[in-house]
Amino acid sequence: MAISKHQVNKKLQAEEQNMMAIINSMQSAVVVTYTDGCIQLMNSLAEILTGWPQAEAQGKELAEVVRLIDKDIDESIDNLAIRTITTGKVSYLPENCILITRDNREIPVGDYITPVWNDEGKITGALLVFQDITQRKSIEAQILQNAFYDGLTALPNRALFLDRLKQAVERSKRRIDYSFAVLFLDLDSFQEFNDRFGHTMGDDLLVAIARRLESCLRSGDTVGRFSGDEFAVLLEEIRDVGDAINVAKRIQDTLALPLTLNEHQISTTASIGITVNRAGCSPPEILLQNADAAMYCAKQKGKARYALFDAYSREQEKDK
Repeated sequence: MAISKHQVNKKLQAEEQNMMAIINSMQSAVVVTYTDGCIQLMNSLAEILTGWPQAEAQGKELAEVVRLIDKDIDESIDNLAIRTITTGKVSYLPENCILITRDNREIPVGDYITPVWNDEGKITGALLVFQDITQRKSIEAQILQNAFYDGLTALPNRALFLDRLKQAVERSKRRIDYSFAVLFLDLDSFQEFNDRFGHTMGDDLLVAIARRLESCLRSGDTVGRFSGDEFAVLLEEIRDVGDAINVAKRIQDTLALPLTLNEHQISTTASIGITVNRAGCSPPEILLQNADAAMYCAKQKGKARYALFDAYSREQEKDK
């Protein structure tokens, strides 16, 4: 019997060593729990990510060692193993899941937790698999930045501006008390500036203009750069056209302030077209066209002016 018991123990040790070799070879962190949600074992990558050695983590509740937070709702994820064992279903970590390490660092993680079944069809615990997705998040953020933001000024580009404008249009359909305005800006004499000082300094001017435009708006408003020296502004939650006119005047006053670039003192102005959403909810593209038509009308009257969209500015646009 003693020999038989020794052989069984030896076999169990060999199986456990084989299991540890397998999970340590995985490119993800792995934590195995008992049916009570306490940790049975964890691989070396799980030790590295959590900051907990397996010897100290064994027997502790999963949530104590693997502290997870759903950043979308800013809440801790508790009883993950118990919930999985109770339901018998695989669960995936939230999209914006953060691991709080033992030394309180934050690491974005992703993957899943699944029940562990034995040969008899009974659940013997839970298996949590997760990995550091910092690099993936960084790549996703860069892709998003490239797709929706202007590379020079870091302002929203036309695609993102149009998306926010579409949201404003939909909001105005649901709320009769909601009004918004679109401003279309074109810098006056920017081509002459480029010809005189060069494109590098022209780019510096556009970046400076972008920062000044941002300073004129509230946090809920949007300023975007479309191309060249064309900018657009979305003003949300305005009372009437007077609010839009006041912002246009503030922009013109701010742009008129002297600006020093490469030891040159520069003043610039902009022509601004304004359109306000009306009953009937025009499509975003039409609203932009209307603001552009009004801007063209303002430019025809001289520099540093603004104009409201009306039938006349639409006729002017057709004659361009």
